[in-house]
Amino acid sequence: MTAQEARTEAPDPTRVAELAALHALVAAVEHAQQNELVDEFLDLFREDAIWTTGHGKRLFGRDAIAEFTAQVLPGSSTLGTTTYELEHVLFIRPDVAAVKVRQRFFTADGMPESEGSPMYVVAKEAGRWLLTANQNTPVLST
Repeated sequence: MTAQEARTEAPDPTRVAELAALHALVAAVEHAQQNELVDEFLDLFREDAIWTTGHGKRLFGRDAIAEFTAQVLPGSSTLGTTTYELEHVLFIRPDVAAVKVRQRFFTADGMPESEGSPMYVVAKEAGRWLLTANQNTPVLST
């Protein structure tokens, strides 16, 4: 097969569906965060998930993530809003993927304030992608 033929091949329907599901997962994170929906946010995690916050706080397991989220998420939208955009996916296996996200925080008056670069390692369980090992890294301006 030539390079030109490879470029014109139809995309793998399974891969297209998995990418759509991963976009939906990132959209669900955004929705839960923007609407301060603690339970909906927590439902996106595996029970044994790992989460490292943008400030370096390490959380092990959904219970620890729940305790932290219940403290910081309610009321957070008064400061502004955060958007999440899936930038890149690396399928490690068909049921495990590394998802790179662009996270942007806007002040209450809509001005861009800061940016993050989360990495979500997600695992597919019972047909559903779940946040598994996650690092929320701030982007420092130089």
